[in-house]
Amino acid sequence: MKKAILARKVGMTQIFNEDGVLIPVTVLQAGPCVVTQVKTIENDGYNAVQVGFSEKKERITTKDVSGKKVIRNPHGAGKAEMGHFKKANTTAKVFVREFRFDNVDEYEVGTSVIKADVFAVGDKIDATATSKGKGFASGIKRYGMATGPKTHGSKHHRHTGSSGSATTPGRVFKGKKMPGHMGNVRITIQNLEIVKIDAENDVILVRGAVPGPKKSLVMIKETVKAGK
Repeated sequence: MKKAILARKVGMTQIFNEDGVLIPVTVLQAGPCVVTQVKTIENDGYNAVQVGFSEKKERITTKDVSGKKVIRNPHGAGKAEMGHFKKANTTAKVFVREFRFDNVDEYEVGTSVIKADVFAVGDKIDATATSKGKGFASGIKRYGMATGPKTHGSKHHRHTGSSGSATTPGRVFKGKKMPGHMGNVRITIQNLEIVKIDAENDVILVRGAVPGPKKSLVMIKETVKAGK
């Protein structure tokens, strides 16, 4: 992989191509992403580029031991985030992610910046994000199961039917589709097409829908299904 970037989902709209055909697109505010660390096989056991995206106030960023304040994580010890960003000579960032680039030697900490123009119109990408959380949902909404009878005194309208079997095996198998928490899972949509890029404003328009609510983080990578 040689091309990837972090973005925020702005929303959906529609544009017209040169032939006047309407195209539904997702608007993504992509980058700029600053390189905060370069990992190599010699030091870390693998090659990767760590990038930071979206400005964050320093007062809510965890400090190092020498700082005036160390914000403790309720689930563990304090994290020296500000020290990590200062070492990279950059401001605090909201999101920090790694990309397994093949050309890690081309990136320098603090000086290399990945912008929207790393991609081109017509490129195929994979978009990864966390889907919208729907809370608890029944099997009818979650999986499209059939509803029960609506008349003749039925009190079984939107409940799932029998989930087990007869005497054999006499139990419910693991993985059975049941009511439960719907959404809020990591989803990757593959082989999406970039239809327009505004390099000046770091905006990318992607054909079709991208998972996640507005303002959510979206990871854009060159597709693994190139040529298919």
